[in-house]
Amino acid sequence: MPENHALRMPPDIRSLRIGDHQVVVIDNFLEHPEALVEFAAEGRFEPYPGMAERKGYPGIRARAPGDYSHNITELLDPLIKVNFGVPEVLAVKKSACYFSLTTTPPGALGPLQRTPHFDASTPHHMAALLYLCNDEHGGTGFYRHNATGMQRITAENRERYLDVYYEEINARLPAQRYFDRSDERFTLLGAIAARFNRMVVYPGSLLHSACVNPALSLCGDPRKGRLTVNTFYDF
Repeated sequence: MPENHALRMPPDIRSLRIGDHQVVVIDNFLEHPEALVEFAAEGRFEPYPGMAERKGYPGIRARAPGDYSHNITELLDPLIKVNFGVPEVLAVKKSACYFSLTTTPPGALGPLQRTPHFDASTPHHMAALLYLCNDEHGGTGFYRHNATGMQRITAENRERYLDVYYEEINARLPAQRYFDRSDERFTLLGAIAARFNRMVVYPGSLLHSACVNPALSLCGDPRKGRLTVNTFYDF
């Protein structure tokens, strides 16, 4: 295992309850997180898919190193199964690992980028987010949709949620800002603050949003901006 992207052992794992659901936090995740920042600084960042349509992640991304991807999966595959009730017999399917930097000004966000979202409605879709920035860059917030009471979007409730959500959006566009607090449509249930070298693992079906500090975080420099590494798992 290459030392630069090795995980610190034993891992500092905590399980937190936000609303009705569980989130796992692992602090001091890597032995040498600064090496990953330097790798990102040499990387080639490109706009996320959907940026031109003002959809999806509001920033740029670059591939993370393959050994980081391998190392985290060795830990997270069994950890997810134990903590989130994923059947042991299910094989893991993993996305590529990408560095992400938030770069879009609030005034350029599309309507769907200005509300909480969910990544997938499948039962075992998981997000693994590593912060390579500190708490001045916000964190990740988790929400309840007020009109439906939903916190997690599943195959069974997805169509109902989307019907109500789009009806609300079409009736009145959301405020031109990064979503980071309660409003009349969504209630903030809790947030995990950004912390350098902190890994956060949560079901992608939870309604969530990146809490972004536009005054500091909209920067394309990996050494200064809201740098994260994003990975998705499904089983």
